[in-house]
Amino acid sequence: MKLTVIIPVYRVEATLNRCVESVVRQHVPEMEIILVDDDSPDKCPQICDEWAQKDTRIHVIHKSNGGLSDARNAALDIAKGEVITFVDSDDYLADNTYPALLDMIDGTDILEFSIADKLTLTDCFYDDINTYWFESQAYTHTYAWNKLFHRELFDGIRFPKGKVFEDAFTTPKLLKAAHSIRTTRQGSYHYCDNPQGITAKADGHQLAMLLEAHLGNHMPINDDYYMHLLNIQIDVWEQAGLPVTLPSRKVDIRLFQGYNKLKAIILNALGINIICKISKLIHHIKKPSRL
Repeated sequence: MKLTVIIPVYRVEATLNRCVESVVRQHVPEMEIILVDDDSPDKCPQICDEWAQKDTRIHVIHKSNGGLSDARNAALDIAKGEVITFVDSDDYLADNTYPALLDMIDGTDILEFSIADKLTLTDCFYDDINTYWFESQAYTHTYAWNKLFHRELFDGIRFPKGKVFEDAFTTPKLLKAAHSIRTTRQGSYHYCDNPQGITAKADGHQLAMLLEAHLGNHMPINDDYYMHLLNIQIDVWEQAGLPVTLPSRKVDIRLFQGYNKLKAIILNALGINIICKISKLIHHIKKPSRL
């Protein structure tokens, strides 16, 4: 089996057929598609079974509800493909994406491809993961679903059950297990904004998990990455009032422009706790009155 495509399913009856159809159309004969029904309370379980009856490459797991990580892990435990990839069930793929990518993944451990209207990658090969992390600003796109992984990378690695922003926890571990990664402009993953999804509705406590993932990934941190983490820390402090966990440091203000440069100046002069307080005050002043 060349490719395993893992699709967790939960409350997506409006988009599930579009998603699965886009994968079925990929024309990869040696492919298995694992639909993981995470005890979805709508018509998704029935839709999954109907797809399995239509296409022998499709297997269905019906399981008690455990969240996205648990669903992915259940599929990883039975996956047979040499290469593993993921699709979220409210998203879909452009035609002929996987055949082209499978031709390219030989000779590298991870292949990352572009996201329509969101992330355009160039054709690059990295044999140093830290170089990839910084040059492509990979810390801003740790998604599992726009990447193909050799299955061996998942030996001893699974997604964290009970955490949101699970990709930010797991992708750095896979990078550390890899020796090389390739990025390509070929192929296209269509990410569909979900106003009810975690990315759109994350609160301060959930963003604290995102910050936890970044601070615990043991990847190197340069000034650009640090400022990315600072923005998350500010949101966590403002929305949840949790203690500051990002260590304070000075950054090179010459690297930044506009509002980020101002934040860098305040950070260097007054430290991270003060910049969190100033940011909260500014947002409070800007908040429109309800009267």
